[in-house]
Amino acid sequence: MSLSILRPGLLTTVQDLGRFGYQPDGVIVSGAMDALALRVANLLVGNAEGMAGLEITLLGPRLRFGADHLIALTGAHLSPTLNGRPVGLHRPVWVAAGTELAFGAAVAGTRAYLAVAGGVAVAPVLGSRATYLRAGLGGLHGRALQAGDVVPVAAPSAAGQQLMAALAARATSQTWVQAAWTPGPALCPRAPSNPTMRAMAGPEYEEFAPASQRAFWQQPFTVTPEADRMGYRLQGPGLERLISTELLSGAVTFGTVQVPAGGQPIVLMADHQTTGGYPRLAQVITVDFPVLAQLRPGQPLRFQQVSLAEAQALYLARERQLRALQRGIALRVDLTP
Repeated sequence: MSLSILRPGLLTTVQDLGRFGYQPDGVIVSGAMDALALRVANLLVGNAEGMAGLEITLLGPRLRFGADHLIALTGAHLSPTLNGRPVGLHRPVWVAAGTELAFGAAVAGTRAYLAVAGGVAVAPVLGSRATYLRAGLGGLHGRALQAGDVVPVAAPSAAGQQLMAALAARATSQTWVQAAWTPGPALCPRAPSNPTMRAMAGPEYEEFAPASQRAFWQQPFTVTPEADRMGYRLQGPGLERLISTELLSGAVTFGTVQVPAGGQPIVLMADHQTTGGYPRLAQVITVDFPVLAQLRPGQPLRFQQVSLAEAQALYLARERQLRALQRGIALRVDLTP
């Protein structure tokens, strides 16, 4: 079972939830920018949440399915079509062998995710199939997909097979059939045009001038064109650090807000380095990473301060929603004749 890449799009890579356990050796986690979207897509096709799929950035690829498959598309709305007809997001879809998936205009968001029942079956590297482009690590030959690539797909799980059979049974002359149901809006959010990122004060927060602290929480910032999987440079009010001494490099993670000497912040993303020497003003909370992942250059954003307890409560609520989705899909599978 496989996918054939006819046109690669702007940037299409194989991603899972990341490469953990090797940061002490300088190997980054990487993985999906919008992990929630990938997790939901995997659940919708009967996969384990962390299985590898395709991350599709702004201008999507054109690809052909080499066999009958069960797929799901989540994340950004990039006007997907199957054999030229629009297909819905956030739902299981059965596709017949030879069906072509393509994308059009980017309606909302930046990154879409394609999960296929069974998962993308490239060889794992250090326990992950995630592509880290700068090191040429993981994915398919350590790079973005190219025209002519054939991406292997493993066999579906029992749940995936049942969902696939139920949808295929509804097909007459159609080359694809989509489910009518989707998860609730909390698990398939539409990318906001003016998002507010919830964040906690970082380790060096108190080293910044009070006026800069207030400006960070009260004034808007804009994502600059210097934005990629490693991080986003922001443009906004200048942020002044009161202490001029150099810092020893310290731990950083997805969502860490660093402030270089110029005073304009950088938000670290999925391909962030393992340590950093810039002061850490703030830390975006985990549940807002999906919103960060869908921002585009030129888009405005604000920051809102929350406590650790609030961040933890929001995270646990999101995980409960995912578990409820998992149970709901399992129930649908059990009821499938």
